[in-house]
Amino acid sequence: MRLTTKGRFAVTAMLDLALRQTRGPVSLAAISDRQNISLSYLEQLFGKLRRHQLVESTRGPGGGYTLARAMDKITVADVIYAVDEPLDATNCGGKQNCESGTNGRRGQCMTHDLWETLNHKMVDYLDSVSLQDLVDKEVARQRQEQQAPVVMQDMRSEPARIAA
Repeated sequence: MRLTTKGRFAVTAMLDLALRQTRGPVSLAAISDRQNISLSYLEQLFGKLRRHQLVESTRGPGGGYTLARAMDKITVADVIYAVDEPLDATNCGGKQNCESGTNGRRGQCMTHDLWETLNHKMVDYLDSVSLQDLVDKEVARQRQEQQAPVVMQDMRSEPARIAA
């Protein structure tokens, strides 16, 4: 079980949009350039996101996309489900027909409950992470990166001050 490119790209593109939407609608071409995601692929994803009322589109010059709801009201799970991303660790897609061995037995495999529990925990977690949470973490990370060179420069000049 893994999250496919579709889900990863959708979350990445939504985070990019959320980080920049205060300046007005964000074009898919700009997201495509920044995130290195095919424009045609983004068009497909944003069509699904729009149908699920996670984004709104504005046509014309200066047009693009904005979030349809507040960032704290959109979860990662919302985004993944909107682009038809399956979140299922079971081998049977939850149909409980995962055992079909040569012994003729059909039905639920021995580890079905384990994978089904993992599914629930995964969905619960992704449903607990909002776009706002991701934005806050990204803003903090960017601030830290901007301050890192200053700290390193100060550390390099410190021994010179002590020696003088």
